[in-house]
Amino acid sequence: PRGTIYALSQRADHMWEGVSSATTRSRPIINTRDEPHADAENFRRLHVIVGDSNMCEMTTMVKVASMDLVLRALEANALKKNLTLDNPIRAIRDVSHDLTGQALVTLSSGQSMTALELQGEFLGMVKDYLDSSGSELSPTHVQALELWERTLNAVETGNHSLIDRDIDWAIKKRLIEAYQARHGLELDSARIAQVDLMYHDVSRSRGLFNMLERNAAVNRISTDMEVFEAKSVPPQTTRAKLRGDFIRAAQDAGKDISVDWVHLKMNDQTQRTVLCKDPFANVDERVEKLIDSMNDVELNNA
Repeated sequence: PRGTIYALSQRADHMWEGVSSATTRSRPIINTRDEPHADAENFRRLHVIVGDSNMCEMTTMVKVASMDLVLRALEANALKKNLTLDNPIRAIRDVSHDLTGQALVTLSSGQSMTALELQGEFLGMVKDYLDSSGSELSPTHVQALELWERTLNAVETGNHSLIDRDIDWAIKKRLIEAYQARHGLELDSARIAQVDLMYHDVSRSRGLFNMLERNAAVNRISTDMEVFEAKSVPPQTTRAKLRGDFIRAAQDAGKDISVDWVHLKMNDQTQRTVLCKDPFANVDERVEKLIDSMNDVELNNA
């Protein structure tokens, strides 16, 4: 809740620019700092920092997967309509403050449309692109497309129960309205503000969302075991595997290392460093040699 209204987005009111290279002195929707974390000759980084702090796995899924599909359509030149906003900061605030989806946004062309119509245009262009390209969608993409469309339907009809197990703002709204009714509270009361904050508490014991999850009151796409495994087993199809192998070997050998997105560095007298500039490379002889060198030293010391 914000004051006496319920807003869709926590972050919309704190964004100040559409595009900027800064991230701290001003909050842009898209950050343009040239930091690809990969081979700059082949990759660029689209840094979208307008996203809310989501708790529900389903919300994160539809947010990431829908952006992925829009970018795929953009790269294929399949976004046939120019839907550039005239004033994205005003638009994002107006849309956030209107749960009906009827807030008007103005395009750079001067045309106006509702937030629902704008979303519908993007969803339609993505569907047309998928139909024409014959792209084989992953189960996650299929699920995300269904949830994207269902969310627009829920907003248009006002039937938020269609998504109140999947989309954070709808889940939290259901929780707050139930608490209001039980205790006879206004939306701007301090106790409601506390519920609002506790929903996002990541503590397994105090967080209200985690309580809902334990009670099977929300949907998810993973299991606790999968989450636990993901903490220690990196994706095996990207350079995260190389990074994970390097870190694990260094820990086993008791070696001091430095690691970032691109660099794997031995903090010894050799200062040996490997640059992993391809984010999709999961095999690299240079990394294998670094790992072997740790083992060789261990054998020699033994």
